[in-house]
Amino acid sequence: MTWSSVLDVAGAVCLLLGSFLCLAGAIGLIRFPDTLSRLHAATKPQTLGLILILAGLALTLRTWAAVTTLVLLAATQFFTSPVSAHLVGRAAYRNRCVDPETLEVDELSDALDRSGWDPTR
Repeated sequence: MTWSSVLDVAGAVCLLLGSFLCLAGAIGLIRFPDTLSRLHAATKPQTLGLILILAGLALTLRTWAAVTTLVLLAATQFFTSPVSAHLVGRAAYRNRCVDPETLEVDELSDALDRSGWDPTR
């Protein structure tokens, strides 16, 4: 077995695992009941799934141009996904789309009370 075939097999395994994680995240978006649970399904498995898919592509393609492009894509996804989920979660909380009964710790209400935010506006 040559190194080329070992890298191809490793790339195929990464592609399959990444595809499975993306599928699990998509199913979670459909099945989970509330906004915060859906945000978890939209960010955690999707980010890791995409990074595994990009790693599988890098192992399969094996050119510097492809690998650097894929690393830039992975870094962009890794840094933007948590920020966008955070902003969507805050917007859902402010618009009362989050059930306060399901929260174990609610630190945002204290911060909003200190800032003088009025929920009736």
